[in-house]
Amino acid sequence: MGEIKVKIILENAVDRYLCSEKKIMEYEIRKYQTEAIVDTGAVMLMVPQDVVEEIGLQIQRTVIVTYADERKDERKIAGPVLIRIGKRFMNTDCVVGPPESEALIGQVVLEELDLIADCQNQTLINRPGSPIYPSLKMK
Repeated sequence: MGEIKVKIILENAVDRYLCSEKKIMEYEIRKYQTEAIVDTGAVMLMVPQDVVEEIGLQIQRTVIVTYADERKDERKIAGPVLIRIGKRFMNTDCVVGPPESEALIGQVVLEELDLIADCQNQTLINRPGSPIYPSLKMK
């Protein structure tokens, strides 16, 4: 089975808020469109450092990440970023990846947007029962 890649749009969430408050225009919202790899083994969204800088995300804190091969590394967390996949979107923070690396979509985004990795068809699908809006568990 191949990897799942999906088109995403990343926006500076502070810019989006300022636009909603009529303090900046829609065209002033810093955005970036790319393909991202769906990584069901990852927890968070990872965005390359050059993209984080391009859309003006703020560094929030530092964390230790563990890679699939068990290596550990110190990485920055930046945000807030608005991620759009299809018609679904959310605000979140992201791990800052190496410059020019690929963006990764982890479990936090999949869970909140109520999307399931369909490995056979190499795509993301809406969870059955939530065709229009995400359905979130609250207990």
